[in-house]
Amino acid sequence: MKFSHFAFLIMLCSSCSSYISDDERLIYVRPADVARAVLIEDFTGQNCLNCPVAADTIASLQRQYGDSVVIAVGIHGGPLARYSTATALGLRTAEGDAYVENWGVANTLPKGMVNRSGGIRNYDQWPTAVREAASAQSVLRLGGTATFDAQSRQLTVSLTALSADDMADARLQLWLTESGITAMQRMPDGSLNRDYVHNHVLRSVINGLWGESLPLAAGVEQRLSRSVAVAPEWRPEQLAVVAFVYTDAGVQQVVDLKVKNQ
Repeated sequence: MKFSHFAFLIMLCSSCSSYISDDERLIYVRPADVARAVLIEDFTGQNCLNCPVAADTIASLQRQYGDSVVIAVGIHGGPLARYSTATALGLRTAEGDAYVENWGVANTLPKGMVNRSGGIRNYDQWPTAVREAASAQSVLRLGGTATFDAQSRQLTVSLTALSADDMADARLQLWLTESGITAMQRMPDGSLNRDYVHNHVLRSVINGLWGESLPLAAGVEQRLSRSVAVAPEWRPEQLAVVAFVYTDAGVQQVVDLKVKNQ
C-alpha cells in the first residue's frame, strides 16, 4: 500500500512538470564582457611636418599593447594631404577630406581621436587616452573574416556581433586600409623623404561615410557580409578591414581583419 502511494506521488509530480512552458524553462545568460580594443583615428597628411611623430607614437603604442589592441587608421585629408599626380603618389581621398572637415582639423594636423571619446587630441595625449580605454571592458564581441578573390578583385568581409546589452543606436563602420606604402612625406626638419613608409592608410570606405545602422539586442548575434572592389594598385597582402561599432558614447569595439586570399 505504501508503494502504491509513493508511485502515485511520482506520477503526480511528473504530470505537473508537463505544464511548465518552454519559455519558463529557458534562463537568459548574459554574455560575458570582453577586453576592449582601441581605435586611433589619425588625421594626417604628406605635407604635415609633425605627422611622422604622430605615426611613431602609434607604432610605440602598438609595440606596447599589440596591434590587435591598438588599431589605427591614417586618414589623409585637407590641404596638408596630397592627391596623386603623374609623378608622385598621393594618399589623400575624398572621404579623408570629408572626415577632416567634419571634425574641424583640416589645418591643424596632426590630430586624432581615441575611441571617439574625449574629443580631438594632440598626439602627445594619445598614450594616456589609450591606457584608459584599453583598461576598460566592452559589452560587445566583434569578429569576422576578410577574403580577397583575385579573379574578380572583390574583397568580402563577413562579421559577427554579439552584445551583452541592448544598443539600439549602434552603427557599424567598415574601412579598408593598406600598409607598407612607400610615398613622399615631409619630415619634422622640413626635409622631403621620398622613401617614407606609410601604414594603415585609409583606402576605401566600404559601407558609407558614417557606416550603417546596426541595432543590437542583448544576447542576439548579428551576422552580415559586405563587399568592395580592390583597385589594381592596392596590394591585397597589405590590406586589412577595420570594423568598428560606435554609438553616441563612442567606439564600443573595433577589430582589424587581415585580408586573406579566397
